[in-house]
Amino acid sequence: MAVKKKAATKKAAPKAKATKKAAPKATKKAAPKATKKAAPKATKKAAAPKATKKAAPKAKKAPKAKSARKPNAAFMKALTPSAVLAEIVGNKPLPRTQVVSKIWDYIKKHNLQNPKNKRNIIADDKLAKLFGKKEVTMFELAGIVGKHLS
Repeated sequence: MAVKKKAATKKAAPKAKATKKAAPKATKKAAPKATKKAAPKATKKAAAPKATKKAAPKAKKAPKAKSARKPNAAFMKALTPSAVLAEIVGNKPLPRTQVVSKIWDYIKKHNLQNPKNKRNIIADDKLAKLFGKKEVTMFELAGIVGKHLS
C-alpha cells in the first residue's frame, strides 16, 4: 500500500506545478495589453499640438484662377427651325439654347404660364401647332423643340 500512496503523491505534485506555471503566463499576457493601450493615448496627445503648430506658420496660397465655363459644342451648333417653330423664333439658324430662350421670352410676353402651376405652359394658337396639345410642362419643352430643329 505504501507504493500506491507514493504514486498518488507524485501525480498530485505535477498538477500543482502546472497550475503555478499557468498563472505567470496569464499575468505576462495581461501586462503587455495594458501598455499597448496606454501608448496610443500618449502619442495622440503629443501629435495634436504638433499639428496645430505646423498649420499656423503656413502661408495662405493664392486662390486658383477660375477658368471660364466652356459650353458644349452640340448645344452651340446653329440649327434651322421648322416652319412652325420659325413663326415664334424666326427663320434664321440658331443654337438650341437660344431657341429655348426665345420661346420662354414669347411665353412670358404673352402671359402663357399657368397661374396655378408656373411649370405648365398653356398654348396659344402658335404654340398649339408647335406642341400638338393645349398644355405642356417646362420639362417637355426641350424635347418638343428638338423635334423641330434640323
